[in-house]
Amino acid sequence: MQNIKGTYDYFGREQAVRQKVQTVLRGLFELYDFEPMETALLNELELLTSKYAGGDEILREMYQLADQGGRRLGLRYDLTIPFAKVIALNPGIVFPYKRYEMGKVFRDGPVKKGRLREFLQCDADVAGIAGPQAEAELMQLAAEVFRRLDIPIVLKWNNRRFLGEILASAGVPAEESLSVMLTLDKLAKIGLPGVLAELRGKGLTEQAVLAISRLLETEVPDFSTLTERYGLSGQPGALEVQGLQELIEATGLSTVCVFDPFLSRGLSFYTGTVYEIFDATGSYTSSLGGGGRYDDIIGKLIGRDDINVPTVGISFGMESIMALLSERPVQEASSSVLLIPIGGTMPQALSAAAVLRNAGIRVSVDTGTRKLKKILAAASAKGIRLCLLMGESEAALGKLRLKDMVLQTERLVTAEEAIEMIRDCSKPEGAIPSHFTD
Repeated sequence: MQNIKGTYDYFGREQAVRQKVQTVLRGLFELYDFEPMETALLNELELLTSKYAGGDEILREMYQLADQGGRRLGLRYDLTIPFAKVIALNPGIVFPYKRYEMGKVFRDGPVKKGRLREFLQCDADVAGIAGPQAEAELMQLAAEVFRRLDIPIVLKWNNRRFLGEILASAGVPAEESLSVMLTLDKLAKIGLPGVLAELRGKGLTEQAVLAISRLLETEVPDFSTLTERYGLSGQPGALEVQGLQELIEATGLSTVCVFDPFLSRGLSFYTGTVYEIFDATGSYTSSLGGGGRYDDIIGKLIGRDDINVPTVGISFGMESIMALLSERPVQEASSSVLLIPIGGTMPQALSAAAVLRNAGIRVSVDTGTRKLKKILAAASAKGIRLCLLMGESEAALGKLRLKDMVLQTERLVTAEEAIEMIRDCSKPEGAIPSHFTD
């Protein structure tokens, strides 16, 4: 018996780290006023395979199945299309609408470090804001997430509309623009020769291939240089880049956000800004997250080309983040207190534990079957500072014996006194108040 390749069970230290990362993400999502959403794992195959959804590569990796009624279904491969479905099916939603979702997605693709077949995505999306404000706010969110996780990042960004304007100037036909963008996105994976070979295979003229080759061979040019070289000043894509760049500089994001005119990302539905997050040290090469603007999906999903809901989102890759954090030390969550019944006092111990838990204190009740010395040694090894002992004499008095493992002090206390002392010890540099000590 074994797990299916690319799937894992999480517990112990690893689950403790995952929970810490999710707590950081959830806290910041809500701080930025995103509301939670939960979408369906199962979706109609027609939705997931729509030409307005993912690219061919993702569709090849999608898990497909049929129910007992013969309906063709699929497991969601991201959280974006299910979100777009929710917006499309609920016309009463008031815009702008901001949501976040943290949930499992599934892809039957190659398995490697940071890339699994069942994995957790953590997304935030904004629907109803057309300008660069939404992109800038999501970039601020990303920068703060990784600052709190103590992971130095570089956020590379571009604009597909602007890249399309460059390609048009280089002689790429409009109908081939998206296909060429997706090829350019493979530059880091297959290198310049591979990109040029794939471009020639698309039937581009040698003149267009040569123009793209010259662009890729030069040092990555900045926005102003590209705008001037290709005469794009005043073009829609160029204006979008300029507007977002001004916000990036004004908000201090320029230390993290780097313009990359060749970035396009592998999904076909992006319409404007795209971005991808990487480890700034270069020790981990896979993406830590990414996203972009996808203004066309919602209207097209319901067959209404006249409906345009400007939408932009970002996704944080839990497995990639975990691959980076896997070697870091972490203090696992432990019980605030350990309650140890001695002799036949388990009923009284459970009653005392209920009182403490009702006060919001985390309590672990020992089985009381080992020697006390071993129980206390194990508690100390786990970093548990306070232990509550319940022997027959303590039970007769309706009290507990509180032992501080750090100060090596003991005190006979009521449950109410124990609650106060435990709360005091949970504060920074907490110690048992002097009026409770012998």
